[in-house]
Amino acid sequence: MKRLIATHLLLGILLAVAWPAAVRGDAATTALLEAVDAPIKAAHSPNDYTGGVADAALRETADALATTNLLSKKTSSTGQSAQELAGWREKIEVARRLRLQRLYAEATPTLIAAVLTNTPDEIKRTALLELAIIAQEENHLSRAQQIFAQYLTKWPDDPTTPEVLLRQGLILRQIGLNNAALTKFYAVMTSSLVLKAEKLEYYQRLVLQAQTEIADTYFQQGKFRESADFFSRLLKLDSPLLNKPQVHFKLVRSLSALGRHEEVTFQAYNFLGRHSDAVEQPEVRFYLATALKALGRNNDSLQQVLLLLLAQKDQRRAHPETWAYWQQRTGNEIANQLYKEGDYLRALEIYSGLAALNTNVSWQLPVWYQIGLTFERLQQPAKALGQYEQVARREPEIGTNASPTLRTVLDMARWRQQYLGWQTNLETLARPMRSARVTTEPNSQP
Repeated sequence: MKRLIATHLLLGILLAVAWPAAVRGDAATTALLEAVDAPIKAAHSPNDYTGGVADAALRETADALATTNLLSKKTSSTGQSAQELAGWREKIEVARRLRLQRLYAEATPTLIAAVLTNTPDEIKRTALLELAIIAQEENHLSRAQQIFAQYLTKWPDDPTTPEVLLRQGLILRQIGLNNAALTKFYAVMTSSLVLKAEKLEYYQRLVLQAQTEIADTYFQQGKFRESADFFSRLLKLDSPLLNKPQVHFKLVRSLSALGRHEEVTFQAYNFLGRHSDAVEQPEVRFYLATALKALGRNNDSLQQVLLLLLAQKDQRRAHPETWAYWQQRTGNEIANQLYKEGDYLRALEIYSGLAALNTNVSWQLPVWYQIGLTFERLQQPAKALGQYEQVARREPEIGTNASPTLRTVLDMARWRQQYLGWQTNLETLARPMRSARVTTEPNSQP
């Protein structure tokens, strides 16, 4: 009864996120992997598995593991004593802890020995899985994929099958085989239906991660409609295992890529209200400001930009580089759009906030120059002249190694400064002449 209840619970999660009707079976997946492995193996040397270990015997066993199927189709009885079996279990546990500490060279010899010697299936299975994970974590992807394939061939109904399929999917996506990765992620959900009630949370977590990876894979392929649909469905699931902030953020990002500005606005406001401390907050505010601007809501867009620029220091302290990037990008893009549209007052407000973000000459001088141009558009030449003079005064800080762009900004600021100075002098000279002309003109007769 418990198993039946658990199966129905997991089936409910699966049905909450639809997947294609035609999902390939184990035989098709195995054939696909065999076809995939051939070109990958050619790009990797089997000798790199040892991770630089100089021991010749270890290199030899590593080569054998990488190029042959070490698991015989029939496993004979080992006849080992309970004491010997307990000793192997202890060794495998030590190797697992070493792997968790990323001490791969220290963990590998024990695991290889467990696979190559006449140990029970229980020991071989755990050792082979650990070796595959080590290969994956060391980025030996073809080797990891081969070991995982051996594992599934030998123990297709093992309780860890969904996790192995998930790891295979991640590897396939990493090497650019997105469609093959999707097949694996869908297989995770199918295989998880055969579960044990006492491991319900484990399988639920795997299914949720597989669904998230499917959405991520669609996004990486540029299939934003599919990714938005998956993230939207995931967000509706009421599961404590789900990373709601991440799913919500990726939904906003997908909708923004689709240009669905109304939905971006709704979901971004929702995200900022629910996850105000999330590291993705500045990026979400960028999408919100951009969507509001596209909808013609300039005041609301300006407000979001200013909230981003004026964020409290304690908010920015955890991830200063992330905050700086999105502050600068958001401010630049929105202010430049407003300037091009002739909305100079709002543009000026953002440029002023941008100038205060960073005192480095490479950042501040271009912003000051843009402020000067904005003042000119607002018919305030004196303030514009002050900005250009401010830029010119910092020329000694630039030095001889200035970038061409920064040198151009300095030259243009100097030219605008001279032009405004000449224009001001001309106006000063012309003012008395205009006054004299007015006083000497005869009164017109009716």
